Amino acid sequence: MIQAIIIDDEKASRDALSGLLKRYCKNVEVIGEADGYNSGLKMIKSKKVDVVFLDIQMPDGNGFKLLEDIGDIDFEVIFSTAFDQYAIKAIKYSALDYLLKPVNPEDLITSIEKLEEKLKKGKSNVNIKFLLDTMKSQSPEPKKIVLSTSEGMHIVEIDKILRCESEDYYTKFFLVDGKTIMVSRTLKENEEMLSEYHFFRCHKSHLVNLKYVKSYLKMDGGSILMTDGANVPVSRRKREYVLEILSNL
Repeated sequence: MIQAIIIDDEKASRDALSGLLKRYCKNVEVIGEADGYNSGLKMIKSKKVDVVFLDIQMPDGNGFKLLEDIGDIDFEVIFSTAFDQYAIKAIKYSALDYLLKPVNPEDLITSIEKLEEKLKKGKSNVNIKFLLDTMKSQSPEPKKIVLSTSEGMHIVEIDKILRCESEDYYTKFFLVDGKTIMVSRTLKENEEMLSEYHFFRCHKSHLVNLKYVKSYLKMDGGSILMTDGANVPVSRRKREYVLEILSNL
């Protein structure tokens, strides 16, 4: 049984999440609830838990400050929040999970399934530390991303990602130093995060960093030659757009 704590200053939100967990996630037991930073800090220090459902904005201190003040974090975190674009972006790039209020049952079920996989690998606070460092920096754009694999967490500079390739529900990252990293996240999810960093989806299975495109080859239906020598196919409907983008580089 997964032991959980809910920390949220709104009683209605706590009740709603607790009710959804009882109904849809029978393997999760809520062993405590807290209504803010101070009570949440005390509860976490007094109980052994597997996961904390943590609200970001609370009157007496936000969720990020709570995590920072705990120190040694030996549990997983699923954030719950109303829409906060900057915070959500930082959470995504840290390979952490979040739920938008009001919580959708399907999203909750998916989050718990991801949590189960994480707990099988063993608890790690690498990505939480990365998130806290990102939030403290107040940088408008993250320069790094956490890639979570079956072996552990990898913190990678976005600028050092050459391309990504889809393998079913997984994505293989190709780095400029020749390393490859496989993550359990779809190419679409990675595209959503990386498109603003000059990454382009040239094919249903391929996402390329335009910085490392060497040339466009017209033979065999069209492909992109990368600086590492890889030939990446271009889908028929993307050819004209690819040529337009490359002509402006």
